[in-house]
Amino acid sequence: MELTTEQMRFWSPEVRKLEPYIPGEQPKLQNLLKLNTNENPYPPSPYVVDAIQAVLANQADVLRLYPDPDATALKEAIAQQQCITASQVFVGNGSDEVLAHIFKAFFIQEHPILYPDITYSFYPVYSQFFGVKTKILPLNADFEIDIADYRQPNGGIIITNPNAPTSIALDLLSIEEILQNNPDSVVVIDEAYVDFGAESAVSLVSKYENLVVCQTTSKSRSLAGLRVGFAIAQPHLIAALETVKNSFNSYPMDRLAIAAAVASFQDQDYFQAMCQKVIDSREQLVNGLEALDFKVLPSKANFIFVSLAHKNAADLAAELRQHGIIVRYFNKPRINQYLRITVGTDEQNQRLIDTLRNQILV
Repeated sequence: MELTTEQMRFWSPEVRKLEPYIPGEQPKLQNLLKLNTNENPYPPSPYVVDAIQAVLANQADVLRLYPDPDATALKEAIAQQQCITASQVFVGNGSDEVLAHIFKAFFIQEHPILYPDITYSFYPVYSQFFGVKTKILPLNADFEIDIADYRQPNGGIIITNPNAPTSIALDLLSIEEILQNNPDSVVVIDEAYVDFGAESAVSLVSKYENLVVCQTTSKSRSLAGLRVGFAIAQPHLIAALETVKNSFNSYPMDRLAIAAAVASFQDQDYFQAMCQKVIDSREQLVNGLEALDFKVLPSKANFIFVSLAHKNAADLAAELRQHGIIVRYFNKPRINQYLRITVGTDEQNQRLIDTLRNQILV
């Protein structure tokens, strides 16, 4: 919606300057193959539906009463699954809210925070929103993080691992080196996609007092529609996040989301099986696209980042849409000839391959 200066006269000056995050398209049309927003192609654990129905069965209190402001049951379920204590867990309304609290709690400093030039596009939005100073560090020619770049004065570091949209992951030794080189700064590892083959930094939390690991249930646990995110850190950092949360919204988690997420964390067998299905499908998709001469970056996520030398990426995305397939195109420097493609089921991936082979690249 285009607004005139007159219409925006009631807006605060700061809001007029904001450049908000643009989420992936959620199309209203039917029969589209949606490979653009990294949702899991498989449903959540059956226990999730059972848990929601159990909450709804108590109709007298499910909506009348506030939920637990601390979401204690969820913190305990996460702690048990991650082999930590509940005092090391913070939960919020999706990892985006958790990240917002992280920016507010830790990153408003004298020195700029550091993050890559190609990364999750909410970071510059939050930096602008909270007035955080930033220093953007370019990925190398292979779209990899050079950890030596992060050895300089800073007010914090945030790295998506595996990175988005490139899908490339850092190993734990590299993350640990960054932590060791920045003992006086909070280092945030944003692990939205870690369950699809990367190494989680949660194992380092007890060792480093400056580490915050952020995760979500949206991807690997198929709960994108319920908005459940969490952070793991030592208790003194969790206390800062709780202070911010309780100064903004003391009840970010509703009863249904808490119950559903608890059930998901209690069904590890299903979780691991679905993650493995995505990993296996990803490898088949990579092989299929490489057979069509696509360049595919090494992925540890539930998506891949691809380019085709003789085909403009924006045109290719448009042609795929004409054939009922939506992928994500970023019209940004360095990556405007790449497409991000969510890993679907084997059948969905094969539809993509067949459409490319038989209808677009003929």
